[in-house]
Amino acid sequence: ETLIQRVCQQFQDDFLGFWMLGGASGGGMGFMFTQESKPRALEQMTEIMLQTKQELQDALPFAMDPVVYDFEINQLGTQAELVNPDNEAEQVPILGQKSTTEETIHKNGDSNGHAREQTLDQLLEDLGFDTTDHVKVQEDYRSGIIGLSQNRLPLETQIQDIDVAQDVIRTDAAVTPEIYQRGVTELEKGTVAVVSLAAGVGSRWSGGAGCVKAIHPFCKLQGRHRSFLEIHLAKSRRVSQQFATDNGDKKSNDIPHVITTSFMTHDAVERYLERVQQHGYAGPLYISQGKSMGLRLIPTAADLQFSWQQQSQLDDQAQKVRASGQQALLEWAQTMGEAADYRDNVPLQCLHPVGHWYEIPNLLLNGTLRQMLQDRPQLQYLMLHNIDTVGANVDPGLLGLFASNDSSALGFEVIPRRIEDVGGGLARVNGETRLVEGMALPRPEDEFKFTYYNSMTTWIDIDKLLKIFGLSRSDLLNSALDDKVAQAIHEFSEKLPTYVALKEVKKRLGDCHEDVFPTAQFEKLWSDMSCLPEVDCDFYAVSRYRGSQLKDVSQLDGWLRDGSADYLETLCVFDDMKPENKVKR
Repeated sequence: ETLIQRVCQQFQDDFLGFWMLGGASGGGMGFMFTQESKPRALEQMTEIMLQTKQELQDALPFAMDPVVYDFEINQLGTQAELVNPDNEAEQVPILGQKSTTEETIHKNGDSNGHAREQTLDQLLEDLGFDTTDHVKVQEDYRSGIIGLSQNRLPLETQIQDIDVAQDVIRTDAAVTPEIYQRGVTELEKGTVAVVSLAAGVGSRWSGGAGCVKAIHPFCKLQGRHRSFLEIHLAKSRRVSQQFATDNGDKKSNDIPHVITTSFMTHDAVERYLERVQQHGYAGPLYISQGKSMGLRLIPTAADLQFSWQQQSQLDDQAQKVRASGQQALLEWAQTMGEAADYRDNVPLQCLHPVGHWYEIPNLLLNGTLRQMLQDRPQLQYLMLHNIDTVGANVDPGLLGLFASNDSSALGFEVIPRRIEDVGGGLARVNGETRLVEGMALPRPEDEFKFTYYNSMTTWIDIDKLLKIFGLSRSDLLNSALDDKVAQAIHEFSEKLPTYVALKEVKKRLGDCHEDVFPTAQFEKLWSDMSCLPEVDCDFYAVSRYRGSQLKDVSQLDGWLRDGSADYLETLCVFDDMKPENKVKR
């Protein structure tokens, strides 16, 4: 659609039409022009397509640069020509032989002008890698303190469903007119900001293509395809317009919006926001660059064997083949050194994200929250959400409900669980109400006990959270105390469980071959804040329209059919909407 729009603008009446000759991924697109404009089109289409590809390559998977070619009807059918090997002009390239252009790209960068990759050590230094923390995790993993089997709670742990009447707040009944008005008052005072988690590449969403999920134009709303980021900014714009209070010629309460990134997504998100001019968002917009990453490890033999025990059995012959491959991987892990650093690959394949718990601490470590408090001293609350929880917005009722509770530091939103919702939920664990991760459940069948699933959307009281970390607002605002802030976060992080996961990474060997190796990585997860006794939490039951997450493209059909997309449109004001369609108070 972008190509067609740009070709229409460039050629106007000389552009006669478009046809899709191949797959919907773009292979085989036909553009028809008048005879007079065809030579110009052959030249300019390359520029148009390459520019579009470069703009979208972080959001969509591309196998190669686009190629424009002319074609005509072949009157002869399949034919071949005899090549004279003694004639240099007629020689053909040998399979596997690199051209001069390919050699230049290999030495200096890729075809899009990207510089050659840094070494792993350079990348670790630039990203602020925490060597002390890494060594601690590595020692714990080597000694068996953490690992795949240790992810699970002990078998004697009692896992029960919650008491709906006592353990969760039904927001449809709890939000009274007084509570709603409290939320409106907080919005008018400008005490709340939004934090959108965009640090992941969404490997499930793209099928492992390594695109940045936050900027993927996944759905057509109001006549245009919109990315996750554009939708979240459109929701913040709508709420800001709906509860606007003028302060001279400047609106004092436009909702500040934070986008968290990581070493995998930061540059792509920055380029995207610059290209789209922040989608015209008028409120304060911050990018919180991730300051936490992990270095992958060689898995232990115990973890490899544990993961293979969870696999279903094949027929005898296939099982023999699988066992042979598994034995080779065991020998590889023992030869490389169990729990040793994984460095035998390109740098970015050696690094991994360390879990979304770190996204809020990163706001403190990189100075983003300090800047927000300096820009808006009255800021008191944050609404944290995953980038794929597209229905979450700053709802005045929920804000009022959370602000009215004087004790809770966090308020987690949960949704009615469906059979396809996997990964844990709201439960009573040994009698204590908390969120529990799927990988922590002692038995897989425990998941089917839960009434509510975790949406990950969280309301945060800034001062109460700082107090839990052992800090205060004045500590955060004083840049001379940055070391104190970092030490407090490091000490608090040790209270949370560390999960280990095995991830397969590809290693290319030459031009036409690649191998896949298992690696170990660790993560800490935000929902485990609910298991700490010093953290007072509320749990809000909200609708699936608000809390459902889009983790896989296969969910889109159902999401469009069940009314979720229509509901989302009512929450958004896009920058390109006509004035009469924008919100009036």
